[in-house]
Amino acid sequence: MRGTVPGLANAQPIVELMPAVYQEDQFTGRFTAGLDDTFAPILAVIDCIDAYVDPALAPEDFVDWLAGWVGMPQDDDTSLERRRAGVEHAVELYRMRGTLTGLRAHLELVSGGEVALADNGGVVWSTTPGTALPGEGTPRLGVRIRLEDPGRAPLGLLNAVVSAGKPAHVVHRLEVEGT
Repeated sequence: MRGTVPGLANAQPIVELMPAVYQEDQFTGRFTAGLDDTFAPILAVIDCIDAYVDPALAPEDFVDWLAGWVGMPQDDDTSLERRRAGVEHAVELYRMRGTLTGLRAHLELVSGGEVALADNGGVVWSTTPGTALPGEGTPRLGVRIRLEDPGRAPLGLLNAVVSAGKPAHVVHRLEVEGT
């Protein structure tokens, strides 16, 4: 939460920006000093805005806000380092979205484990009409993640990542196992 910071001074007190007649008035000085206490954290954030939008430097609550801003699903149980990495690699992951490579990279980033994917689809081209289609008739995806501690796996987040990275009509099965 952002709020007032005790002892944080405003670099440019409001009373100094007023005409001389108001600067000499004690009431105006005390009144604007209260506003200075309120504005000081806002001005400090504006002065350091580049650090707030950099996932490596941003405060923890801002990392969660940035994750929502770039559309990266987050989980409260995920470590701060993994959440920062998710925001940092969001553009790269969106470029690969919808591919097995992209889904594997996203799951490895979120889980920190070894990811194996198995799908039944395939792609083929042919100059001959009526060529047999590759893969099987029922589309499905198998996801296996190997973790050191499978009991701490964020299953909800992992399922959300898989659901977002695969076609809607494809069913999936998620397995988490220990190494």
